[in-house]
Amino acid sequence: MDPIFALKAVLLGLIEGLTEFLPVSSTGHILLAESLLGLGFGDARFDKTFAVLIQLGAILALTGVYFRKLLGIALALPAEKQARIFVLGVLVAFLPAALLGAMLHGFIKGVLFNPWVVCVSLIAGGIVLLVVDDLPLSRKHDDATRFPLAMYFKIGLVQCAAMIPGVSRSGSTIVGAMLMGADKRAAAEFSFFLSIPTMTGAFAYDLYKNAGILTPDYGAIVALGFVSAFVAGLVVVKGLLDYVGRHGFAVFGWWRIVVGSVGLAALILTG
Repeated sequence: MDPIFALKAVLLGLIEGLTEFLPVSSTGHILLAESLLGLGFGDARFDKTFAVLIQLGAILALTGVYFRKLLGIALALPAEKQARIFVLGVLVAFLPAALLGAMLHGFIKGVLFNPWVVCVSLIAGGIVLLVVDDLPLSRKHDDATRFPLAMYFKIGLVQCAAMIPGVSRSGSTIVGAMLMGADKRAAAEFSFFLSIPTMTGAFAYDLYKNAGILTPDYGAIVALGFVSAFVAGLVVVKGLLDYVGRHGFAVFGWWRIVVGSVGLAALILTG
């Protein structure tokens, strides 16, 4: 494997792991890093596939951190109605994005995976996040495993906005949950839970569609990105909920606006 490609894979994996669970769009950051910082691999189709496949590394980090809680929910399914509602809720929240993603896969990868789209989405999403974070919303739900079933479905509908790179899967989920009465910590935690089926499904579907381009060298590149995303994801998952509970999401809104604005300026200057 080319050592330069290996270094790029590690750097992009770190970007993925550090941003997957933050409301800043991991895919958007990776696309900008590839197009503006030269971290791509010279194959546009593989670059887009790589950005999707390494997300599973961050999801495995999340699963590891939440293993005991997830196991407890699984063991409680036969006896506890609320455990069954939560699992069903995650599934119904997952389905809208899964169906839309499958129907629009070619359009999303071929048209929307575009640095201009990413930059505009980052800025717009940053403004939305700042506004919602500052709204005096009612906080009726403080446990992500105990939302009403209809609320889970509505959050899943809002998550569909994240089909646009730069919007952010976690960002759309968090905003949707907060607007429906979840407190900030619960909104962030549900975005964690929903990411497990959503990103696992995206990984499986993209692997199925693009398995033919994964040569041994490309497979090794994905593996490196996967591992570094896993390590970085562990760090973020362990600290994010405590930070959000104390400080909210404003810093992420401003980060999105700055990155999107700098990206737009760079695109304009470079043509």
